[in-house]
Amino acid sequence: MYTGTALFDLLLPGDSRSLKTKRSYVRPIVAALRKFEVSAAEVGALDLHGRAEIGVAVVAAEPAHVREVLDSCERLVAARPETELLSVRRRLHGADD
Repeated sequence: MYTGTALFDLLLPGDSRSLKTKRSYVRPIVAALRKFEVSAAEVGALDLHGRAEIGVAVVAAEPAHVREVLDSCERLVAARPETELLSVRRRLHGADD
């Protein structure tokens, strides 16, 4: 069994000056990520209106599948025109960890 995680650090548009507006950007991204059958949630920068951190976790039998799913998630987040992907931190854990 292999698990993989990714943490996406996002810069939100300048009009996200309230938590309500921030949620209007974050919720659709999290919903789209879940279509890849991963666990996804906003996990950081919760009180910052212009930033968001979205975490993704996936479990698979093969490390190659974990990488494929995380690659797909990263492409989806990077392709969102309303946000800017600042950084991605990924980790892969196997049975030997």
